[in-house]
Amino acid sequence: MKKYAMVVDSSVCIDCKGCMVSCKVQNNVPKGYWRNWIKHTTPDFSLGKLTRTHFQPGGCMQCDVPTCVTACPSGATFKDRETGIVHVNESLCIGCGNCVRACPYGARYRHPEKRVPDKCDFCFSAGRLARGIPPACVDTCPTKARVFGDLNDPDSEVSRLLREKPTVRVTSKNIDTQPNLYYVTATEPADWPGDVEFPEAYSVMASLVNPLVKVAVGLSALGVAGMWAKQAFAPDPPDPEDDEHGPEAKHPEPTASKQD
Repeated sequence: MKKYAMVVDSSVCIDCKGCMVSCKVQNNVPKGYWRNWIKHTTPDFSLGKLTRTHFQPGGCMQCDVPTCVTACPSGATFKDRETGIVHVNESLCIGCGNCVRACPYGARYRHPEKRVPDKCDFCFSAGRLARGIPPACVDTCPTKARVFGDLNDPDSEVSRLLREKPTVRVTSKNIDTQPNLYYVTATEPADWPGDVEFPEAYSVMASLVNPLVKVAVGLSALGVAGMWAKQAFAPDPPDPEDDEHGPEAKHPEPTASKQD
């Protein structure tokens, strides 16, 4: 079982956008849409020569707590236990768009022709991983800012980086989705993820189910307490050898019978 992840050293990104273009070509991403991105800070020109813009490559975080999976009503969006990649089964998708709104990173878009969500899957669907080739964005990066690999393999480059270097993750303010995209040492900007927007039906169901779950847990606790009290204060059970007729019943005295 693998757990694919990406470690990014954003300090060496030069914003050439080679990762974005190669992804677009490899995965036939339609015009006007992207599967990955490069964000940047706003330079402070009051600092003079110290002014610097920091570039931050990104993409789908392949979260361990994927809110897009939670929001999907049909099971079309799922996390593959064999790889850790979050996939979209287009044949199961009903096109509701809930997963797009539930992603705080904006890593999904609705394909204008297929009418289903599309997102980065580390080039799995393009067949690169099956051929032992890293994702196109990793292959193309001229400064090797992006590193891809299996976190469950202790000898992989991503595992080595996580062992040897401090890393941070960019997460939403209102929920930690436990992303599998790590940044070496530090990165900026970090405040761009939005809130998670779950569908109305999910919120209503959660508001109905949560009180019921609490009531069920409370009743269960009362039941356990009742059983404990019954056992604690109930009289001792009778000796199994001492039934209602007394020991004599089990071992009756021999009686003499009249002999002719």
